[in-house]
Amino acid sequence: MSKVKKPDLGQGIRALLGNIEAQVMEDPAKVTKAFAGTVALMDINSIEVNPFQPRKDFDPVALEELAASIKTYGLIQPITVRRMGDNSFQLISGERRFRASRIAGLKEVPAYIRVAENDQEMLEMALVENIQREDLNSIEVAISYQRLIDECNLTHEVMSERVGKKRSTVTNYLRLLKLPPEIQQGIKNGQVSMGHARALAGISDIALQLMLFQRIKNEGLSVREIEELIAKYSNSKEKSKKTGQKLPDTYKSVQDTLSSHFGVKIQIKVGGNGKGSIVIPFQSDDDLNRILDLCDN
Repeated sequence: MSKVKKPDLGQGIRALLGNIEAQVMEDPAKVTKAFAGTVALMDINSIEVNPFQPRKDFDPVALEELAASIKTYGLIQPITVRRMGDNSFQLISGERRFRASRIAGLKEVPAYIRVAENDQEMLEMALVENIQREDLNSIEVAISYQRLIDECNLTHEVMSERVGKKRSTVTNYLRLLKLPPEIQQGIKNGQVSMGHARALAGISDIALQLMLFQRIKNEGLSVREIEELIAKYSNSKEKSKKTGQKLPDTYKSVQDTLSSHFGVKIQIKVGGNGKGSIVIPFQSDDDLNRILDLCDN
């Protein structure tokens, strides 16, 4: 009785791979969609960085630390990419991990494949995925929200749904972009919390914003203390309106400059005969010494 010859397993696998290669050559877009949502090991040199990356600042020390970890354990969390050409891909999210993998000398990285039909969809996907990771600072999140509005033509309602945040939360972030550059940098550096920033964004007086910002840095004032100072300022401003007092623009400019320099709300009073006074308030002996030190500079 003759034995039935078993098929060559190796030939079967080669035939299967050959069929896949033929499909890729015939319709690469179709194959990409078929594999979308899967994780694959990819040649790191076949991946280009994302020009729409919302994060612009990468701490070199933190990158080196991550690279050392990747050398030991490998890249545990995959990056996310979209297909660009026959053998080229573009990052959607995970540039920090991608950079650290290069430093670690990896030849291949695990990548989650997504389908993005065009640059606008790519931008939206990159921004939303980065926001959802919750590792951006408040200004980076605010910039991402603004880009979604401007470049992806999303309304506040639609955007809040996409990022899974309340509309009021989105609005609070967007208001941060109206703060002076010094305060925005302070938010990035962690000198000012989101609570502080939200309170400062609620007032329109730039000189007062900068003055309170200096006091947050110098005195470590809490959010509650800042809110109380803003309330006092609002009350005094309302009283001035009722009494009909108005400082001429020339003096107001000087007042604002002094307030910013000393980090307190300076008050200039001017009489009808041109005489006047400058009032510099202080909260404690330490605050007074701080002001006196500034007078010497």
